[in-house]
Amino acid sequence: MKSKNKNQSKNIYLLMLLVPLFWGGAFVTAKHVITEVPPLVAATLRFGITGIILVSIITIQKEWQWQVIRGRWKGLLFIGFIGIFGYNAFFFTALKYTSATNGALIIAAMPVFTMLGAVTLGKEKWNNKAGAGLAISMIGVIIVIVKGSLSDLFSLSFNLGDLLFVGALLCGVIYALMGESMLKGIPVMLSNTMMMLSGAVFLAISTVFEGGWGQVVNMSIQSWIEMFYMVVCGTLIGYVIFNKGVESLGGSKASLYLNLTPIVATLLALIVYGSSITLIQIVGMVMVLVGVYIATNNVFSTQSDESIIKNT
Repeated sequence: MKSKNKNQSKNIYLLMLLVPLFWGGAFVTAKHVITEVPPLVAATLRFGITGIILVSIITIQKEWQWQVIRGRWKGLLFIGFIGIFGYNAFFFTALKYTSATNGALIIAAMPVFTMLGAVTLGKEKWNNKAGAGLAISMIGVIIVIVKGSLSDLFSLSFNLGDLLFVGALLCGVIYALMGESMLKGIPVMLSNTMMMLSGAVFLAISTVFEGGWGQVVNMSIQSWIEMFYMVVCGTLIGYVIFNKGVESLGGSKASLYLNLTPIVATLLALIVYGSSITLIQIVGMVMVLVGVYIATNNVFSTQSDESIIKNT
């Protein structure tokens, strides 16, 4: 029993490594897609197609649990509104008014605020080692984003777009903190289906004000391939794993892995689009990896000890 619980804990930590891999790739591909169609239209396509695929899967597998949906629909609708619509609407709209650098720096603070929120709400106890790991990782993320340039960091100016990014940050934190309790006990495929569908509906409504659906028919093959990647890897697989991580590990622990996303995005931009990378960015990447390892290794050790105590 002890060995089984320990292996299950290891498995979820390993699976969570796929989230920044897929989400980092989705960030890079999305940057090209939104040059051909408006951001909210692209987001609606991404989550709408995903929702349709999930509906098909659980219909074929006959896994619709209407009693669960009727009993938990408010929570599922709220998570879809906050985690899909709120986050993406704020995020993509903000890019119209501010730089990706400003946005990345603001969003990079999500694990910090998620951990502080979890401690404030009494969901978790403060742990110095995990806090230190998070701080090291955060510094590494900033180094990667600004390429180690202090002048670039201090010369940043903030505007309406940055406030919108703060809105995206808050949505992400609320999603991570409340998702654990709202999704608990609901089959992963079912919860993701309802979340994607509700989020896509809210996004579709928002495109009434943005417009741009006529541009979809002119999307290039490259953009459709990138959309396919975002749907399958960035959404279908990425969100399922992240939601499972939130349910199993808690929001603050799961959000730690988001600090790895800038590393993946930077490396993919280097490989796919020929972007450059500096030595100081490599140093920052190492700091992120070390910080995440310190924080999650501490969590894993604590979780293992608790599991052993419970089973003795």
